[in-house]
Amino acid sequence: MNLKRISTLLAIMPTCVAANSQQAANDTLTGRIPEVTIMSWRKHDKDLLPAQTLSGKQLESLSAQSVADAIRFFSGVQIKDYGGIGGLKTVNIRSMGTNHVGVFYDGIELGNAQNGQIDLGRFALDNIEAVSVYNGQRSSIFQSARDFGSAGTVYLQSRIPTFKQDKRENLRATFKAGSFGLANPSVAYERDLGHGMAASLSADYIYTTGRYKYRRMTEGGYDTTAVRENGDVSALRTEAGLFGRAKEGEWRAKTYLYRSSRGLPGAVVRNKLSHQDRQWDTNFFIQGSMTRRLSGVYSLKANAKYAYDYLHYLSDPSLDVSTMYVNNRFRQNEMYLSLANLFNINGHWSMAVSTDYKLNTLSANLINFAYPVRHTTLVAVAAQARYGRLNAQASLLATFVTDKVRTDTAAAGGKTELTPTVVMSYRPFAKADFTLRAFYKSIFRMPTLNDLYYTFIGNIKLRPEYTHQYNLGFTYAVHPRNKWLSHLEMQADAYYNKVEDKIVAMPTSNQYRWTMMNLGEVEIKGVDVSLQSAFALPQGVMIGVRASYTYQHAEDVTDPTSNYYRNQIPYIPWHSGSLTLNTEWRGWELNYSFIYTGKRYDASDNIPENYVPEWYTSDLSLTYGFTIARTRLRLTAEVNNIFNQQFEVVKCYPMPGTNYKLAIKIKI
Repeated sequence: MNLKRISTLLAIMPTCVAANSQQAANDTLTGRIPEVTIMSWRKHDKDLLPAQTLSGKQLESLSAQSVADAIRFFSGVQIKDYGGIGGLKTVNIRSMGTNHVGVFYDGIELGNAQNGQIDLGRFALDNIEAVSVYNGQRSSIFQSARDFGSAGTVYLQSRIPTFKQDKRENLRATFKAGSFGLANPSVAYERDLGHGMAASLSADYIYTTGRYKYRRMTEGGYDTTAVRENGDVSALRTEAGLFGRAKEGEWRAKTYLYRSSRGLPGAVVRNKLSHQDRQWDTNFFIQGSMTRRLSGVYSLKANAKYAYDYLHYLSDPSLDVSTMYVNNRFRQNEMYLSLANLFNINGHWSMAVSTDYKLNTLSANLINFAYPVRHTTLVAVAAQARYGRLNAQASLLATFVTDKVRTDTAAAGGKTELTPTVVMSYRPFAKADFTLRAFYKSIFRMPTLNDLYYTFIGNIKLRPEYTHQYNLGFTYAVHPRNKWLSHLEMQADAYYNKVEDKIVAMPTSNQYRWTMMNLGEVEIKGVDVSLQSAFALPQGVMIGVRASYTYQHAEDVTDPTSNYYRNQIPYIPWHSGSLTLNTEWRGWELNYSFIYTGKRYDASDNIPENYVPEWYTSDLSLTYGFTIARTRLRLTAEVNNIFNQQFEVVKCYPMPGTNYKLAIKIKI
């Protein structure tokens, strides 16, 4: 393996339930009310650890193609983007790494035991109602044990059927077209089945050539324009859901299928501007959940899931003589069961006990492959107490992991660990909407199956990563009664994270093979600030403002004698932020968004040769909505990166310049 040709990347280290509630926020179906029938999730008191959330019209107004594009606007979040629509996109929260982030779809985790990374680029926003990010964990004690097991979590909530009283079915259709040969049709159908049941079916297809121009500069000052190659994508997603209410409870079931064929654009290194690597993916799962209140004291929640993932990667020297022949196929199977129990002791105190079991298998067409099987059992015990304006939670998660292999290859040792979390919030003033909060969380993550068993690269001696999180923050909201300012909310958090035995992932130039090692210790100090406000101006003008800022100092503190000691770890900027402005008037919407990422380094040695420049982008969109014969139409025109900023999120992976998109959405 030629290390000089590697594009280095580090996979960095990257509950409020009322005493008598049936389940946590965003988890309860409601029935028919006089005006409409709604299948949606009820919202209770504020979370002890508030989420950063984009939902409904906020998501629609963003110039975002996928979930990864939307999450960029949250504070404390970094997206690793390998260039273009065809590039891998993963999320990192507060510099603790992609593998420390749990991604949940409709309340059940999306798993990938092979490499621990969920490609957020494959989740289009057309069928997503809300995207939320939590630091630490979601502050609900009535949840699966797996919800307690991540340093940060991303929750994706798909659309739930909503019906007006005189309708029993809805139809939505969208078509988007734009730069790089983009064609993206989608359709969704919803049906009220009666008796408290509803069904939904949705599908979308995306195709793009992925070809875009970018500016290429060399150390000698050579400056030219090149075209990004091998970034084409052809992908189809289909989903079907069934939702229902029962006495004192509700249930839901969903099946999901995603298939894609794509080129991997690869790193632009030396004089190699294009790659021929190809990847084919199939991701399928079927899952169900049920929540029921069995008495005034006891409530039950059950989740079940089966998932199958297929990945085919091809590197062919007949197309690219600089690569070696690789034709690998991987198959993952996952079975998951969860049972959560909530006990409402009295009006001030509740407890929960959750148990999860997960079975993961991985097979491949590699010689001497280990065929690992991983058994994971998690047991969580949590309690919540509320006295006056003080609210507190504590949880203890027990994790038991056992690996087995089918060949003579030795298996990594099993792991048993107890990890606690303590969360507190306090409202010092009875009338003011001002809340102080603090939490401590200890958690660990096992090395992935690739980390341990990948042929010639896996390291069974790799140690788990351990993290300790400390957070202190506040939320202040104002709801004035004047005519122009309708809402103002500010959140601020200061945090300190310590990561031990940090696992470093270094992708090669073909973006597929990784070298794994334990780095040592990392200290992360940071501040997250976010602001939201809404204004109602004369003539029916509505303005919404959302801003975020993050400061992070993430240092390698492994060895005081090292040249890297107290250096900023790779790809973590000291400063980053975002701004969105949304204006509405008589059916027109004008939206502007801005993202800024400050200077970074692409290696542990913070020297000029490893410097990665700051970058910023501005996006603009104009939408007009109107109704014809009870059919709602929305026409949108977008211009992204309007100043044609030339930038790289990951070094040697150039991003697109100015690009355009047109969309039409029809609701019947």
